[in-house]
Amino acid sequence: MKDQVLEIEKKAIQDLGEVRDLSGLERFRIAYLGKKGLLTSLMKRLGELSPEERPEAGQVVNRLKNELTGRFEESRERMLSRKDEGVSLLDVTLPGREPVRGHLHPITQVFLEICEIFRRMGFKVVEGPEVELDYYNFEALNIPADHPARDMQDTFYVSDKVLLRTHTSPMEVRVMENQLPPVRIISPGKCYRRDSDVTHTPMFHQVEGLLVDKGITFGDLKGTLTSFVHQMFGRETALRFRPSFFPFTEPSAEVDIRCVICRGKGCRTCKNTGWLEILGSGMNDPAIYKFVDYDPEVYSGFAFGMGIERVAMLKYGIDDIQLFYRNDMRFLRQF
Repeated sequence: MKDQVLEIEKKAIQDLGEVRDLSGLERFRIAYLGKKGLLTSLMKRLGELSPEERPEAGQVVNRLKNELTGRFEESRERMLSRKDEGVSLLDVTLPGREPVRGHLHPITQVFLEICEIFRRMGFKVVEGPEVELDYYNFEALNIPADHPARDMQDTFYVSDKVLLRTHTSPMEVRVMENQLPPVRIISPGKCYRRDSDVTHTPMFHQVEGLLVDKGITFGDLKGTLTSFVHQMFGRETALRFRPSFFPFTEPSAEVDIRCVICRGKGCRTCKNTGWLEILGSGMNDPAIYKFVDYDPEVYSGFAFGMGIERVAMLKYGIDDIQLFYRNDMRFLRQF
């Protein structure tokens, strides 16, 4: 039995040295000092020994029990003192927690998809200032100070001549000032208007497009936007061009797509029309060419603009624009 006690002592000291926290220390106590532990089992076996062997064996077992009890109490006091001092006891044997991985916001995903579609069609992506001059935001786009179209855009003004841009169309003028045709660009970015409801926010994202060259017709505009709609929403998506008005295009047209919710049957989202507006477009008004020294007798072109939130809402069937900005993980995880 003496040899068995020595073997248990060696193993117990080794196990105790590997304990790193209080839960591990409790497992050690149960294994060696508990009611069903190894030392208790040895004590019960003392009765099997002869009267001559029993006293010596009892002393050996008691010595080991006292030694392990002392080491256990010492380790426990040390760990408790460390815990009181604010030292975190880390059990490295516990399974790790998988880190939460983020992903692109749905607005960013649609933003990048739109840019990639037009890149494949040969358009260059350009960006510009969000704090803009009145000249580029309105005047050079054929919207003078007394033009009624200014009422369509409730603007955040910094001063009389400086404002937060209401669309990304100013980049069209800035590019044409410094580049002779052909021009083929899209300008994505943030815009600002004093408007807020379930379909509008004071800050939103737009993509404006411009193409200027010789011999450009309305047919080129229809072909470009039809290709975009089919790549974004699928080739089975029907669309229509509806006459409209914009100060810097003539003729102008709004583009509607077949309702993605009811498939054209009529529902609350499409107001039972079966159609949803997606963007505005038109042929460039020759009046804007005088601001950039283009000859309207030589060059023609078209422009278009769309809200990225609007496209995302239609693409994913979302009925409240504010969901994009509430940071609700239940919503964002769906994308």
